Amino acid sequence: MDRRAFIGCFVLAALAVRRDGHAQASPKLYRIGILGHGLGSDFSGPQPRNPAVNALVVALGELGYVYGKNFVTEPRGSGGQAARFPALAAELVALHPDVIVAAGGTPCAALKRATAAIPIVMAAGTDPVAEGLVQSLAHPGGNFTGLSHQTLETIGKRLELLKELAPGAAPVAVLWDPSITLSWRHAEAAARARAWKLLSLEIRSASELQLAFTKATEARAGSLLVLTGELEYPHRKQIAELAAASRLPAMYDLRAFVEAGGLISYGADLNEIWRRSAGYVDKILKGAKPADLPIEQPTKFDLVINLKTAKALGLTLPESILLRADEVIR
Repeated sequence: MDRRAFIGCFVLAALAVRRDGHAQASPKLYRIGILGHGLGSDFSGPQPRNPAVNALVVALGELGYVYGKNFVTEPRGSGGQAARFPALAAELVALHPDVIVAAGGTPCAALKRATAAIPIVMAAGTDPVAEGLVQSLAHPGGNFTGLSHQTLETIGKRLELLKELAPGAAPVAVLWDPSITLSWRHAEAAARARAWKLLSLEIRSASELQLAFTKATEARAGSLLVLTGELEYPHRKQIAELAAASRLPAMYDLRAFVEAGGLISYGADLNEIWRRSAGYVDKILKGAKPADLPIEQPTKFDLVINLKTAKALGLTLPESILLRADEVIR
């Protein structure tokens, strides 16, 4: 081989090694499915409009994942139509994402039926054990892990706060839908233990909201407890407006209702739960199995009050509640 041919072969070999080395150094682009309530378009991109999903994406960035370089999301949202979740879950599973982050309740139930292989991170599960998603909180044992919201455990506390706001023998109206039957049963048990009367306002579509509030008014309900399910959260602004029009002091479990004009909420921070979900995603992408990652429970519950709404209702808030408030919206 002459000198020029040898140099040419050497250069070509060096370039091949360089290209191969560069290819090996390129980071894998992970695909993270998102399944939740609301519009899928609000979950998409590097800066999602949905605050909870945005908290997840920001937290992934803090862990070193760059959107578009290390990961992209595959968002799916029901738009407030719970019947869409089975099809949306099937769509996500067909894409074979590396992991799926899902809102608790019906989205997780749909994914449970759709796959036993793809890792699922619950963001605010209701009762993962009772729902059959995991074997136990300490040892999930399947493809589900994540964080619970502990809404069931705080129902009694919410009722007590509501009775401080609106004491008396008048029944507490409870707004709920079939997706959260478990929450309604817990509310019944909590009220029975305290000898308080409840008025069930079960709704099966948003078109029944007005009728539910009419029923509460006719029954002379003294206050309202809203249990967040498939129908309540997407229509939180309408519910807050109907509660105000009906002159009903209303208690919620999510601050988003108070931000939409509701009176008071008590519960874990949903955005914080989605933010902490990023830690589970990170562990799974690095090889951890959901079965071995214990379910995390919130340790902090926020009491948020909307003083503007209280004033509109002509309601004087007890000092005992104001002093305990974590945030007051004026």
